[in-house]
Amino acid sequence: MIGRLNHVAIAVPDLEAASAQYRTMLGADVGPPQDEPDHGVTVVFITLPNTKIELLYPLGAGSPIHGFLAKNPAGGIHHICYEVDDLLAARDHLLAEGARVLGDGAPKIGAHGKPVLFLHPKDFNGCLIELEQV
Repeated sequence: MIGRLNHVAIAVPDLEAASAQYRTMLGADVGPPQDEPDHGVTVVFITLPNTKIELLYPLGAGSPIHGFLAKNPAGGIHHICYEVDDLLAARDHLLAEGARVLGDGAPKIGAHGKPVLFLHPKDFNGCLIELEQV
């Protein structure tokens, strides 16, 4: 059901510093900041030959990233995103298998302009999973 790894998301306490670190120290192709108000984050995508890194920074007082950074002040891996061909079929299969979909279960449009869903980390070995329709 799952396809390729789309990205690994890392929550960061300083988006500008993290972007500069990837650009300067690692020589990575770092994109511009992109506000995603529906998700409460500002993101920066780092393009790698085989996948992407997504830097996450809180956007607004209600951002879920605030809580993550409160527990992990230096930042850290927040979630892993896998691609799926049919997001609704994947959701229905996962629900039938007992997995929990976060929110109301309806896909939202993600940072790539495609529908996404998040799966509860307690159902996946402590890892928050994002599914993105390709």
